[in-house]
Amino acid sequence: MADFEYFRAEESDQFSFFRIPKALFTEKEFASLSTDAKLLYGILLDRISLSKKNGWIDSDGYVYIIYTIAELQELLRMSHTTVTKLLYELDSVHGIGLIERKR
Repeated sequence: MADFEYFRAEESDQFSFFRIPKALFTEKEFASLSTDAKLLYGILLDRISLSKKNGWIDSDGYVYIIYTIAELQELLRMSHTTVTKLLYELDSVHGIGLIERKR
């Protein structure tokens, strides 16, 4: 078992964190989403700042992100099937409509 130290006040700014909208947990309309799908959405939101920096904005002014399923598999340590299922939960065709997927 690893021996992890607690965070000290001066160390707390050196770590980055994924932010997940609280509404995903508090609003009834998102109750059907799995916790893993909510985590994935937070990870996708985190990529927006990189996309803005790269100028990835469509003709309607929406920022878009590029994340391959393979990248998400590695980050989440999940299978292709599981990541695809989570994306389906979030997308506008099969799921709740928080993301729109393009190939």
